[in-house]
Amino acid sequence: MNDRQLKSISSQVSRKFPEVSGARPSVKRQTKSKSKSSPSTYLITYRGKSKAADGKSITRIVRVTANDSGKILKMTTSR
Repeated sequence: MNDRQLKSISSQVSRKFPEVSGARPSVKRQTKSKSKSSPSTYLITYRGKSKAADGKSITRIVRVTANDSGKILKMTTSR
């Protein structure tokens, strides 16, 4: 995965979850099987904070699974 693909993914994540905008993602390469011919996927993790209605801070974690070409396969979030 190159920088251009990562910037594109980050842009899409920032539009959907503005509280992680500007966060530096953690990128880990994953493989589905031991075969060298199988395509790799990447786990990209973003962490951000936002304020709740009562003023408390909430940590938002967004996990994105993307393929070699930079296409988002799955996006999940937790608070």
